[in-house]
Amino acid sequence: MSTTPQARNVVLVHGGFVDGSGWRGVYDLLRADGYRVSVVQNPTLSLAGDVAATRLVLDAQDGPTVLVGHSYGGAVISEAGNHDNVSALVYIAAFAPDKDESVNTLISDPPPGAPVPPIVATPDGYLFLDREKFAGAFAADLPADDARFLADSQVPWGPDALAGTVVRPAWREKPSFYLVAGDDRMIPPPAQRAMAERAGATVAETAASHSVYVSKPADVAALITKAASGTTS
Repeated sequence: MSTTPQARNVVLVHGGFVDGSGWRGVYDLLRADGYRVSVVQNPTLSLAGDVAATRLVLDAQDGPTVLVGHSYGGAVISEAGNHDNVSALVYIAAFAPDKDESVNTLISDPPPGAPVPPIVATPDGYLFLDREKFAGAFAADLPADDARFLADSQVPWGPDALAGTVVRPAWREKPSFYLVAGDDRMIPPPAQRAMAERAGATVAETAASHSVYVSKPADVAALITKAASGTTS
């Protein structure tokens, strides 16, 4: 077991296709436990832009901070996590790129039989999920109305976000934690486990869709609280 400074600040970073509103359940639980919680509304147009947006929020923190990323947000925190205020990283069903890797490189060779996310591209290359297939791929364990809201409120995911490469992966220097979503149909669970192992992360797993941060907020908040405690095992 090792220790790092205890943190009372948490910064949450959303992934592609969605905005920060999905963090509300996690936010409420952490706030009830006394944490100061901030949500980054990263534009998802480029990795560099999203890292810059996250650093602006980290600049405003007053001490050790747990930085949390869902899905593509994992790529963002892998770079932004080098900020001095960050004491630990938490990946929620997220990409955890190494140096010179991008989301594109991590998804370029899916395992045989893995579900194929129903991604559709606009003529200028921005990405969305097929609205009619969104629930099954991204939010299978959410009520139908909630899944429909997420599908209808999608934000464009820019090609420069997918192609942006991590220069200095923070998980190589700071404690990391990973929550595997066992029923994920966007990032295959075996890929999640492999990235978590490579990062030397403390791993938890729960039966949930890619929307685990919405459907299982207590599980997500529990892992963040563990990261904030300053202990790893």
